[in-house]
Amino acid sequence: MSLIIVIIIGLALSFSFMNGVHDSRNVVATMISSRAYPPRIALGITALAEFCGPFIFGVAVAQTIGRDIVQSSAVTEQVLVVALSSALAWNLLTWIAKLPSSSSHALIGGLLGAASMRAGPRVIQTDGLLNILISLFASPIIGFFIGFLLLRLVMQLSQDATPRINEFFKRSQLLTALILGLSHGSNDGQKSMGIITLALVTAGTLSTFVVPLWVVALCALALALGTAVGGWRLIHTVGGVSFYKIRPVDGFSSQVASALVILIASLAGGPVSATQVINSSIMGIGVAERANKVRWGLVQDIVIAWVLTIPATTFLSAGIYLLTSRFLF
Repeated sequence: MSLIIVIIIGLALSFSFMNGVHDSRNVVATMISSRAYPPRIALGITALAEFCGPFIFGVAVAQTIGRDIVQSSAVTEQVLVVALSSALAWNLLTWIAKLPSSSSHALIGGLLGAASMRAGPRVIQTDGLLNILISLFASPIIGFFIGFLLLRLVMQLSQDATPRINEFFKRSQLLTALILGLSHGSNDGQKSMGIITLALVTAGTLSTFVVPLWVVALCALALALGTAVGGWRLIHTVGGVSFYKIRPVDGFSSQVASALVILIASLAGGPVSATQVINSSIMGIGVAERANKVRWGLVQDIVIAWVLTIPATTFLSAGIYLLTSRFLF
């Protein structure tokens, strides 16, 4: 295995780790904000579930990332190094700025910019990219409406219940967080798996695009470790404290809605942004109670970050490719 492949694997694992820090705190945020479980317990549960996710639900998303964005003939070691570097840089920038940006968007933009700069825009697989974009942008909308409808249904079913039902909504988040962690691990953990496998195929180490078990284990572990470290800077923002005050029923409903959307997408091979899906489900739940409960100023900032991520990382990746072509490769 050449040095450049080792570098790509290191960058991909760093991306998974940063993804864990940057994205996975969304899974635990509502648990913490609704005071269902302490942060350490919530993070531990989520990290374990995210490690197990890819082993249980397969690697369909990894195949989508590796095959459907750009033509394999346009992919070189330099393209992969640049794509990962730009995605990592964007994740770090948005983490410092406390913006819940999408790691999925950042990686896709990185691949588009580097591959297009090397071989021209014709290498973009428009059908595959369109399907990916539909998955990325439709999933938050679906999460919003499922969250909205689910809270209405839960409130209708529990309207005659005593206040003790809050204890049920608190304790049941242990199960819903496990399911959400499994679904998130099965989706976000696979993006680095797809990049590493693509690198191994490009280098001739693998003859076909089949994700090795050791790649699954390493990427799942990196994501879980990132989750264990925790996105402490962003927990309050995404957990709803800045959207509105999260109650146990809100946390329960958000986790169920988000897990349903992410798990279906993972099984279908559609990469989605957990950040977007969870945030949109929280907004849907807030609107289901009353529209003015949601702090729409923060929502606007987050939406702007989402929209800008793919074009920003595409241009960033293209710029890095030009620089590295002249001075490094």
